[in-house]
Amino acid sequence: MKWRVLVSAPYAMSHLDWYRQQLAAAGCEMVVANVRERLSEDELVPLISDVDGLICGDDSVTDRVLAAAPRLKVISKWGTGIDSLDQAAAARRGVAIRNTPNAFSEPVGDTVLGYALLFARQLDRMTADIRAGQWKKPQLVALREWTLGVIGVGNCGKAVVRRAAAFGMRVLGHDPVPVPAEFAAATGIEMVSLPDLLTQAHVVSCNTTLNPTSFHLMNDATIGQMRRGAFLINTSRGPVVEEAALVRALASGQLAGAALDVFEVEPLPASSRLREFPNCHLGPHNANSSPQAAQRV
Repeated sequence: MKWRVLVSAPYAMSHLDWYRQQLAAAGCEMVVANVRERLSEDELVPLISDVDGLICGDDSVTDRVLAAAPRLKVISKWGTGIDSLDQAAAARRGVAIRNTPNAFSEPVGDTVLGYALLFARQLDRMTADIRAGQWKKPQLVALREWTLGVIGVGNCGKAVVRRAAAFGMRVLGHDPVPVPAEFAAATGIEMVSLPDLLTQAHVVSCNTTLNPTSFHLMNDATIGQMRRGAFLINTSRGPVVEEAALVRALASGQLAGAALDVFEVEPLPASSRLREFPNCHLGPHNANSSPQAAQRV
């Protein structure tokens, strides 16, 4: 009997011949799911009853899904985050979970600093002005004049901090896990409480994992603690930011802008009010995009 491996990771779809060759060489038969962004619980259940392995993206692998997969032995997450997988249920059923830690830290770090530069240097606004026949000189800011707050100083957070330090920014960090002393010495990061970070930072970057303590971490109360006219960047997981609260903060002027690569519902619904704000930059969960990083995964 051949092992059967279900591939449902969207990023794998453009390289199926390569996956098929690798799996065939290991005595595995590949089964391909029809997927756009991720599979729901209801979509996975009928696909998984006779598979031994799963190569997935951010699919909802719940206890119900695992119960429908008596042959399943291993789940390989294409990438890093495993918050969509019921890890406790997998452990109870003897299903191993594997991922690629630190896979996308560098491209994510680039994305965060790109958004920070966009806010500070207003490159998009000046381009739009010129194209509209206007010759305006807005007041810009050098990044070294701003303080960056990084919530979550893991692999991605550290990549952000290294880049910000190279630009001369003052960097504040918040994380329940202490950062290594050598990293703090090399970058100058100051580890502070969350309220201290929020009240001081001109730009706040969310780089935390999604867990019960980070769900809706940025809400009316925490966004309200941010300095008026600050900017919020989220390249971590969508539910870290309560989008209704963010809409209120953008509408009131509490925040001068935001940049989101991830959302509570993906793809972003057409009805989302976030689309209404020209100062809210939106990405299709693509901050990880990098040929070398993808090849490593």
